[in-house]
Amino acid sequence: MNSMSYRGYTARIEFDERDAIFVGRVLGVKAIIGFHGETVAELRADFEAAIDFMVEDCKARGETPEKPYSGKLMLRVPPEVHAHAALMAEVHGKSLNQWAAEVLGNAR
Repeated sequence: MNSMSYRGYTARIEFDERDAIFVGRVLGVKAIIGFHGETVAELRADFEAAIDFMVEDCKARGETPEKPYSGKLMLRVPPEVHAHAALMAEVHGKSLNQWAAEVLGNAR
């Protein structure tokens, strides 16, 4: 997946072969925020303008712009996976939350 980031927001980028343009969509927010450009420079400029507009629009309405993710993650895993993760955290001298955040942060 091709992506770009700006002000904490990430967008997925694709190439529309039919129209010969790059198109993007901001990920992780409820609003559908799309943008496009014929060149990477145009795509980047349109992406940044879309994010800036959303942030300014929210300010004008007295709202806080939606952040892509809250930092809270709820998982349902089999009990044996939970037990193994808790054991690995203990082995590494960390809380389960600290250990999981580190493992997930290293995932690519």
